[in-house]
Amino acid sequence: MKKILSIALLLFCFQLSNSQTKIDRTKQPQAGPAPVISIKDPVIFKMSNGITVLVVENHKLPKVNAILTIDMGPTFEGDKIGEGTIMGQMLNEGTKTMDKETFDNKVEIMGADLSLYSTGGSVSALTRYFKPAFVLFADAIRNPAFPEASFEKLKSQTLVGLKSQEKSASAIAGRLVNALNYGKNTPLGEFETEQSINSITLADIKDTYKNYITPSRSYLTFTGDITPEEAKKIATETLGSWTGKALTLPVMPPGDKLAKTEIDIIDVPSAVQAQLFVTNLIENPMTNPDFFGILLANQILGGGSDGKLFQNLREKHGFTYGSYSNIGSGRFGTMVSSSAQVRNEKADSAVAEIIAELNNMRSGNFTQADLDLAKAKFNGSFAINMENPAIAATYASNILINNLPKDFYRTYLQKINAVTLGDIKNVAQKYISTGGARIIIVGNAEQIMPNLKRLNLPVKSFDAFGNPVTMDAAAPVKVDPNVTAEKVIANYIQAIGGKEVLDKINSSSANISVEMMGQKLGGTMKKMAPYSNAMEMSMNGMTVYKMAFDGTQGYQGQMGQKAAMTSDEIKDQKDEKGIFPQLFYSGTEFKLMMDGTAKVNGEDAYKIKVTKPSGKISTEYYSIKSGLLLKQVSTVTAQGKEMEQSAEFSDYQKVDGIMTPMSIKQTAGGQEIPMTLSDVKYNAGVTAEDFK
Repeated sequence: MKKILSIALLLFCFQLSNSQTKIDRTKQPQAGPAPVISIKDPVIFKMSNGITVLVVENHKLPKVNAILTIDMGPTFEGDKIGEGTIMGQMLNEGTKTMDKETFDNKVEIMGADLSLYSTGGSVSALTRYFKPAFVLFADAIRNPAFPEASFEKLKSQTLVGLKSQEKSASAIAGRLVNALNYGKNTPLGEFETEQSINSITLADIKDTYKNYITPSRSYLTFTGDITPEEAKKIATETLGSWTGKALTLPVMPPGDKLAKTEIDIIDVPSAVQAQLFVTNLIENPMTNPDFFGILLANQILGGGSDGKLFQNLREKHGFTYGSYSNIGSGRFGTMVSSSAQVRNEKADSAVAEIIAELNNMRSGNFTQADLDLAKAKFNGSFAINMENPAIAATYASNILINNLPKDFYRTYLQKINAVTLGDIKNVAQKYISTGGARIIIVGNAEQIMPNLKRLNLPVKSFDAFGNPVTMDAAAPVKVDPNVTAEKVIANYIQAIGGKEVLDKINSSSANISVEMMGQKLGGTMKKMAPYSNAMEMSMNGMTVYKMAFDGTQGYQGQMGQKAAMTSDEIKDQKDEKGIFPQLFYSGTEFKLMMDGTAKVNGEDAYKIKVTKPSGKISTEYYSIKSGLLLKQVSTVTAQGKEMEQSAEFSDYQKVDGIMTPMSIKQTAGGQEIPMTLSDVKYNAGVTAEDFK
């Protein structure tokens, strides 16, 4: 009884003290003192074949980590760009003494982590298993098998990846930011293409291995429960006789610095959102006296959700889910880059706000509180990173590779906390430029360009591979004044089979296959007049999505969870009216408007705005040449939220006298979903039960 009373009394006192404590929840709590960092200097010795070995002892845990770094610098691969990456992947495909399955099983039995890549590799294991694990690692780096089957597999996977990204605005932007800034025929600017990957042979992979996987300019760092004597013995026994070509660090050509700010636009008609970057080139080696000031300036500008870019573009204007910046560092040229992903029609506004924030930094529009918060972020993250043996190993080799002082990381936080507001103003003026920035925008040029003119900046146009294109070549043809929206729809109906044929269709069905996020799904799609609609998708024999609408009500289900369609979702379904909605466009419930012409994947198309019975508007693009529907952009309701989605139609084939698109690529929420149709049937295999 006394115990119960004492607990109750403690709770009462706790609640009372809380009620008497005033907490201002509008202010962030003050950061505590910076953590004290204790980093041992590594024991360093050099092997006769050129490998520099570093050993950082830490006997707190019975585990050892080793990282091999081959300091080859950026390499130029030219017509065979991608061979280095595939070569690195091939190092994980077995050795001359054991196949991949046997090798992987041995690693798994020891509970080790082992991976290799084009610039070295890493291995970690419990102390008792570390030596046999490192023996496997050394065998893989010195004696790769390079099996033909694995080469073809990895090459095929690379091509599939490139194919899936060919119309992704973010993927295109990712490669062109470097290509346009450094030049696509330079080590820092080149990128993989289907052509370059197809040109690579297994002989090329073996040559790349001989040229770059070598003890020359290599750093082997051991961290954890190991002594320098043990590390030296293991390294000597496994890698001591390893030989290879002597490497020299390449000299990088300077990037294409601009005298005046320009906009480089890359047209991706299927893009629902634009990916944009505002960039400028700088030099920022880790030996730069401004290095720590630059780190904090970047944190204030766009290092996270507290950054000026995030607070402006997301919190204030709602243009994007997030906007960030990055200021690179290293021995080779790098850049300041600010980025965001926004709706196409807001690209100009987002660029204007990013430039405004860059100018604010240059003008010193930040406070001591901003700097203190940025320092607090580094104080916390640096201490946490030191708990990771792999990062600690990287720090040890970084000191040698970048010619840094021995106490660089030991005094890291001291230097961070010594940065002043004056230092930040100095680096902002010195490195953050808006006068010669390259603004790269990847998205739907048709939607972006009209508003972009307000920025009053020169605009250049490039294709998805960084080749200049003229604006005239990208411009759509003029509309024939005799062509109306109604005539375009009538031509479409005639092009796919004619009204007489379409009026006789009461149902349609098709098998569909979809590739999404690396997974393959299969399913069926069925429709029945007047308008019932159903779709079911499965993966590995399990239903993962099902939708059915019987003309009045419907539901959607995922992974066993089923939800009735909302009133807005039902309106979306009813807007279709029939299996071929265009048959109903001539009625009073629909309104059509000619909205000029546009290019869809290089093909000239009439652009028709269709106002549906619900009041929603879709934009449809019909080929001027064939009359067929090429693309449709509309707003749909999903889980109570409206989002824009687009669908592109291609590979038309005649089925029962009707031209049917066998390939449909949908884009919604930034995700591309390519769909392939097969076994299409009209007036067969569909019953009312399919929509229950």
